[in-house]
Amino acid sequence: MLKTYIDKLSGLKMTIISGLFLLGSFVLMITKTRTSFDPAWISVLISGLPLVYYAVVRLIFQRSISSPLLISIAMAAAIITGELFAAGEVAFIMAAGGLLEEYTTERAQKGISKLMSLAPQQGRRINGAIEEIIPAGQIQKGDIIRVFPGETIPVDGEIISGETSADQSVMTGESLPVDKMIGDSVFSGTMNLYGSVDVRALHVGKDSSLQKMIDLVKEAENKKAPTQRIVDKWASWLVPAALLIAVITYLATGEVVRAVTVLVVFCPCALTLATPTSIAAAIGQAAKHGVLIKSGEALEKMGKTDFIAFDKTGTLTQGKLEVSDIISFDAEIPPEELLALVCAAEIRSEHPLAKAVAAYAKINCIEIPKADNFKMAAGMGVQSNVSGSVILCGNRLYFKENGILLNDNTEKELKRLQKHGKASILAAKDGSCIGVIALSDLLRENIKSIVAGLEQINAEVALLTGDNRQAAEYFAQNAGIKNIYSELLPADKAAIIRRLQSEGKKVCMTGDGVNDAPSLKTADVGIAMGNIGSDMAIEAADIALMNDNIANILYIKKLSNAAITSIKQNITLSMLINFAAIGLSVYGLLNPVTGALVHNLGSVIVVLNAARLYDRKVMVGF
Repeated sequence: MLKTYIDKLSGLKMTIISGLFLLGSFVLMITKTRTSFDPAWISVLISGLPLVYYAVVRLIFQRSISSPLLISIAMAAAIITGELFAAGEVAFIMAAGGLLEEYTTERAQKGISKLMSLAPQQGRRINGAIEEIIPAGQIQKGDIIRVFPGETIPVDGEIISGETSADQSVMTGESLPVDKMIGDSVFSGTMNLYGSVDVRALHVGKDSSLQKMIDLVKEAENKKAPTQRIVDKWASWLVPAALLIAVITYLATGEVVRAVTVLVVFCPCALTLATPTSIAAAIGQAAKHGVLIKSGEALEKMGKTDFIAFDKTGTLTQGKLEVSDIISFDAEIPPEELLALVCAAEIRSEHPLAKAVAAYAKINCIEIPKADNFKMAAGMGVQSNVSGSVILCGNRLYFKENGILLNDNTEKELKRLQKHGKASILAAKDGSCIGVIALSDLLRENIKSIVAGLEQINAEVALLTGDNRQAAEYFAQNAGIKNIYSELLPADKAAIIRRLQSEGKKVCMTGDGVNDAPSLKTADVGIAMGNIGSDMAIEAADIALMNDNIANILYIKKLSNAAITSIKQNITLSMLINFAAIGLSVYGLLNPVTGALVHNLGSVIVVLNAARLYDRKVMVGF
């Protein structure tokens, strides 16, 4: 009951009323008009009671000496000495500062609020000929959901019927619609723009991409940064220090007004606001761009990292195989024909390499001849009759078992492809090797520029991968990475990170798979590729890139550096203003009224400086 009343007094409407009464008191004071009742009393009651309430609650129930306690003491001292306007001024400006902080925090959370508002409320479930509208929470994995144009997709799933374009900006940051067809994935919270599609639900409720984003952001609100904890400790000893200096000032000068002014200007409000406002603004800035920072501690640690390690597959690379080389060993068979023969032979295979070849042929509009008598040797290769010829596709062992010899030129080509980290499909026609098709996991765009950008801001970059040394060196060279650690098991990655930490390095690890979870947890800061990354990797990480934009690594580093700078600026400004005001108060150059103005000016400066982070243009700009 009392808490409800106090909250109402702290609101915007009551604070405005408090300010109006304080203004009336100021007018009476400068016009030297005497009245039986000073309007400043209303300001003290409206804006001062919440401060007294929180001071008593924290002192009794939390056993902590807080800044509201010091402010309450300052108000009481001002009232006792007849400085009623100063007491009302301190109370009002603190209330106004609290509203300004709340506004800054709310503004920083706009990106988060947008995500939460996009959580779908219902879906259209299809069960045979029956179509029903049900709450989104009742949709089960495996349900078929029909989505019409203009509707929000309520689940993560796979399109099984229809074609459309989807606005995925909330998840991926892409400004243009993405075309979707049968077999393509769609995300909860994204917008179906054009066609009607049927979607098989794969991830629903708490498992959906949108809900994971919301949950991760909520975690950030409950964790403090190390600097914030330090500030909390400072606030606890500032109260006795203020009382001591006020007493000494009174004993030395014999002037109560000076002692009261010391109490007024000593309040550590700006210092207390220094870290949380910067952290809130930075986390909100990151959320706007699909970067979810789980805590202020993670943000602060990221600002101190000087060694950034990357996993390869799915992190530096796109995580999917694509045809990279089509090499014919027969002058009469051009590359396009070789691709058509291999695709025809492999068309019924479920192997990932076969699917990648078929997808490549489809994209390039390659005409595929008919094939029959399909045979498959699991893990080795396939055989089919294509246009009257026997076509074999597979690995060295499969060719050896079928008596197909490889000449020196073919062996040399296979070794070159292996050195470049590529998978190979050998092709034979009527018992003779006619060529090879290579597939590669391609590097993400602009990765070399990203690595160079990190090095320019004094961050050392390394590759930690389970690949063989030759493949690791090939990818690292193309990415511009000089430090290479290859052929690593998950435990090996974690061990290397611990070794680097023992050498004084502050390590950030970026990965996407289950095998990256130990190293993500071991590193000072773990960053997970949130879209394609495994649930375990996301849970283990401190930061998640929900749009899988690797360029955001550089963005996070710059934003974290900016946040650290903002925090240091805020602490320095607040301390300088407080010390200067204390000195001026001791020498009698400030009175309780002017002292309150100077002191609270520090709080306003700190909050406004932190708010700049939310709109800061630190995007990488690739």
